[in-house]
Amino acid sequence: MARARTGTISRKTTMKYNTLGNTEVQVSELCLGSMTWGTQNTAAEAFSQIDYALEHGINIIDTAELYPTTPLGAETQGDTESIIGQWIAKSGQRDKVLLATKVTGNGPKWIDDGKPITGEKIRKSIEGSLKRLQSDTIDLYQLHWPNRKTYHFRQSWNYDPSTQNTEETLDSIHEVLSALDALIHEGKIRHIGLSNESCWGTSQYLRIAKEHKLPRVVSIQNEYSLLHRLFDLDLAELAHNEKVGLLAFSPLGAGMLSGKYENSEIPKGSRRTMQDNLTGRYNEYSIKALHRYLSVAQEHNLDPSQMALAFCARRPFMTSTIIGATSMAQLKTNVGAATLTLSDDVLAAIAEVYQEYPNTM
Repeated sequence: MARARTGTISRKTTMKYNTLGNTEVQVSELCLGSMTWGTQNTAAEAFSQIDYALEHGINIIDTAELYPTTPLGAETQGDTESIIGQWIAKSGQRDKVLLATKVTGNGPKWIDDGKPITGEKIRKSIEGSLKRLQSDTIDLYQLHWPNRKTYHFRQSWNYDPSTQNTEETLDSIHEVLSALDALIHEGKIRHIGLSNESCWGTSQYLRIAKEHKLPRVVSIQNEYSLLHRLFDLDLAELAHNEKVGLLAFSPLGAGMLSGKYENSEIPKGSRRTMQDNLTGRYNEYSIKALHRYLSVAQEHNLDPSQMALAFCARRPFMTSTIIGATSMAQLKTNVGAATLTLSDDVLAAIAEVYQEYPNTM
């Protein structure tokens, strides 16, 4: 199996880099997402995306044992990691890229019977991911979502944490961190991160790690975009003070902010052909905000995707913004956001829209 190094950075690029948590690892401000590889994209197309991304300074790929997700299914589960592993074996460039993957939480029955994340489950999952990725080490191993109920995935409108069992949650966190600690000592993981977590949950991981001398989380991967800015408040404060930066997923609102769904269009092969409302993102409120943001881009002669990505990248808590694409044309546009600096006028216009439509999902 290929061994990891540090994700060698190409200096022939305008890409910027951020420090991953409290480590010395430098992460490109754009991260290559992979959840369409194996369904919407072939292995050959994925290889081309990886090559292009690396040539333009991206040094991290984000995946998960659950992927691909469009559509999600038992038949294709794990195929995305396998495609990345095939690229590693073919290219011999494991040292050029940081690999970030995730262990699945309770839910999909075809992954370990849909069990919640435990030490045992992590051990089983990591072995599967390493085999598929054809690598000895995973640079960033993330918990895909908490065992307890979460306000993510459009659940904020009826979120009620009052039924949580605090003692069970804290015991689970301690067990998970202990298992991850063992895997770090075995060399199978370098760093750990969270995903779809809350401010309280993240703070408990940090507290328990400190008290028991267990590994410290270095990142949190939550949804963030012009249309979905829950991270701006308590989590932004935690990110700053605790050095746990955001890896933002869906920075284009599942493609909405590219403008491709304007005028009720649904392009062939797009995500809306499989998920008409984009898992709750495409609704009467988000559509109104979307029109306004697209107008800001048009008024300032900006590509809407690049404007949305550049906004995310400049947020002070951002470690890396995850970009995904089903075509090379989309990928090239998204990577081009690395060279864009938004003017004060554009930022003021974005702020005006946000005050009118603060949370549309």
